[in-house]
This record gives sequence, C-alpha cells and structure tokens, in this order.
Amino acid sequence: MTVQLTYFGIHLAFLLPPILILGRLAIRRDRAWWGVRPLSGLGVMIALAIVYTTPFTNRLIPVGVWWYGEGAVLATVWHTPLEEYLFFALQPILTALWLFQVRPSADRSLAIPRTHRLLGVAGGVAIAVVGWVLLGDTATYYLGWLFLWAGPVLALQWGFGSTYLWAIRRSLLVAVAVPTLYLWLVDRIAIELGVWVISDTYTTGHALLGLPIEEALFFLVTNLFVVQGITMYVWVLDRIGGVSAWTSASPRVPTSSDDR
Repeated sequence: MTVQLTYFGIHLAFLLPPILILGRLAIRRDRAWWGVRPLSGLGVMIALAIVYTTPFTNRLIPVGVWWYGEGAVLATVWHTPLEEYLFFALQPILTALWLFQVRPSADRSLAIPRTHRLLGVAGGVAIAVVGWVLLGDTATYYLGWLFLWAGPVLALQWGFGSTYLWAIRRSLLVAVAVPTLYLWLVDRIAIELGVWVISDTYTTGHALLGLPIEEALFFLVTNLFVVQGITMYVWVLDRIGGVSAWTSASPRVPTSSDDR
C-alpha cells in the first residue's frame, strides 16, 4: 500500500511542533522545571528507552505483530525502521516537556516503608507474570509481550518510589494523561493512513475509539515510564542535594547555583 504520509512525516507533522512549543514554554515559564536536574533525567530516560525498547520491537516486527506501509520508512536497522529509533527519543522528549509544565512534587523523604516497596515490586512482577501467561495464545501475543516487557520496569519504579508517586498521584495523572491521549490520536491517524499496520492475528481485536487496545496500552505504559522515572530522578536529587522541590515554585532568578 502506497501512503501519502511517511513515518518521518508523522514526526514532522505531529511530534516536532508540540516539542518546540513545550520546549519554549519550559524555558520561559518560571514555574516550569528546567535546568540540569530535569534535563539530565530526560537524557537518562532517552538512553533507557532506546536500549530497552530496541529488543522489544526487533522481536515483534519479524513475527508480523505490526509492519509498515510501502514507502513509509526510509530504511531499517535490524528489523526496525530508523524512524522508530527516532521515536524512541522523541516520545520521551515530548512527554518530559509536558511533565516540566506540570512539575509534580511533594516534600517527602526518600525513606519508604518496606511493605510499600514490596507491594510495588509485587505489582510489577504480577504484570510480567500475566504477560507470560498471555503469550500462550496467538490473539494475546502482542498484549503478552507488552505486559512481560513493562512489568520489570514498573516493578523497579514502584518498588523504589510507590509512596512518593502515590502522594503526587493527581499531578502524575495529568502528566501522563495528556501526552498519552495525544499519542493515541497520532497513532490512530497513522494506522488509518497505512503508515503502519497492526496485525489482526496477534491482537485481541478490542479497540479504544478505533485504536487497538494493545497500542493504547503501549503509549500509556511508556509515558508512565517516562513520567515516573524523571519525577523520581528529580526527587532523589532534590533530597540528596538538600533542596526541597517546593522551592522551585518561586520565580526563577538566574544565578550560578541555579541547576534546577
């Protein structure tokens, strides 16, 4: 199938504009996160996204869980298009720049009850176990791999900071929901245009407003990774540095010590 809009065109039309807008807002707004701590956290998330997602896509694409329209991609490395690797970086940037506007934070100690840590780890492990079970059915193959892939990361994040994340849950919801809804729309448009095609064989057939439930969960989970990861990263650096995250609510005054 020949498509009018390519995968790179999706980046130019739907990802680059909001990134530029949100980036400008983050730089100019006093109340937005900016500086060494959040930006280095974003750098870590980009590196982890590329390293952790590359085996995932290169496992599922050859099986035929999804594929790309004729002429939709420039080239592939391993089994994954170059544009997909670029997306591994662009999605965290987009989500993080929105997160910087929301700036969820609470003045909480790094100390977390052991029970909370165990429950957080157990939640992530349970998701991975469900994924392992779902791999046994062709119709839940994509869903199974998604859960199996997401479970370990969620176990680490929830095990480390579940109490803190719960304390800021309302702002986290906003930070996750907005980019997720936007990327659902972009994904739905790309599928409709044939830029990529999701297999009927390896999916459940359930959809959310026309978007396969597996795709919807993918963007929800990956945005959760980014938001939770950067938020906890800044929280840890704030506590180690002895600076409360609440102090960033005051107007930003450029000084040599302003690494926020």
